[in-house]
Amino acid sequence: MTERFAGPTTVEAALAILASDAAARPVAGGTDLVVAARQGRKPLPESIVAIDRIAGLDHHAVVDGALVLGGLTSHEWIADSAEVRSTWSALADASSIVGSPATRATGTIGGNLMNASPAADTTAPLVSLGANVMLRAMGRGSRIVPVGSLALAPGRTAAAADELLTTVIVPPPPPGSGSAYIRLEYRRAMEIAVVGAAVLITLASNGSIAGAVIALTSVAPTIVRAPEAEAALVGGAANAATFRVASEAAAAAARPIDDVRASADYRRAMLVVVVARTLAAAAARARGESIPIPASRWAPGREV
Repeated sequence: MTERFAGPTTVEAALAILASDAAARPVAGGTDLVVAARQGRKPLPESIVAIDRIAGLDHHAVVDGALVLGGLTSHEWIADSAEVRSTWSALADASSIVGSPATRATGTIGGNLMNASPAADTTAPLVSLGANVMLRAMGRGSRIVPVGSLALAPGRTAAAADELLTTVIVPPPPPGSGSAYIRLEYRRAMEIAVVGAAVLITLASNGSIAGAVIALTSVAPTIVRAPEAEAALVGGAANAATFRVASEAAAAAARPIDDVRASADYRRAMLVVVVARTLAAAAARARGESIPIPASRWAPGREV
C-alpha cells in the first residue's frame, strides 16, 4: 500500500527524495505499475515519486547525429517521429505497437526500460542500435550504462535505488544499414510479445552483409543478443537462405520457458520465423526499400 506520495517538478528535487527515502520509487506513466497492482502480481510501492511533471525529462532531439530522448518521451512521440521512423526504424516499429493508443500516449521510454521485462518491446531495438542510458543520483552525478547491461533479471535493473533514468542516447546507425523489430503476437493491441527480434543490418557496397546485431525478446530472463547468428550473417548474401541459417542459430541460443502464453518448444520454432522476417525487413530498409511501420504488420511480398 502506498503511504507516501511526492510530485517533484525538478530532477534535483526528485533525486533528493530518492536519496532520503529508501522505499521511494520513481513512477512516470505508470502503465505497467497500475496493471500489475490491479492483477495482484506486484503491490504499489510504499513511497511513490511521480516524475511526470518534471520539466525537461520529455525532451527529444538529434544531437551530432545521435537520437537523445528524455526518460519521459512517450511511445506515441517516438512512433510518430519522422526522424525516428527513417533512421532508427526498429525503435519506431516497437513503440508503435506498445499497448493501446492510450498506453502509447502515457507510457514512456524510460519506464519501459526500467520495468526490465524480457518482453518489453523497445528494449531489443535499443540493444540492437547500441543505445545507452544516463542514470543520475544526488551527490554522485551521472553515469552511462548500455541498455544491454541495464536489466539484470525480470523487474530488476543495474540502477541503484536512488538513481533516476534521465536520458536515452541512441547513436546514429552506420551508413548502409537498416533496422527492424518484429514480434509474434496473437492480437494487434494490448499484446505482449510471445517472441520478438530486433535487427540492425549493414550492407557492403556489393550488397553482402558487412555487419549485423540481433537482439531477442521473450526468450530469456532478459533481452539477449544472438552472437552466433550475427557471425553467421557476416560476409553472406542478404537473402532468404542466409537469413534461415542465422535464424536457426538464434533459436539455438535462446532459453525460453513454458508459460500460459506459449511452450518453450513453440517459442523456439516461432523464433526461426520471426528472426528470418526481421532480417528480411532490416535488409530491405538498408537497400532503401519501403517497409511499413510497424514491421510486425508486414510479410515479404505483401503488406498485412
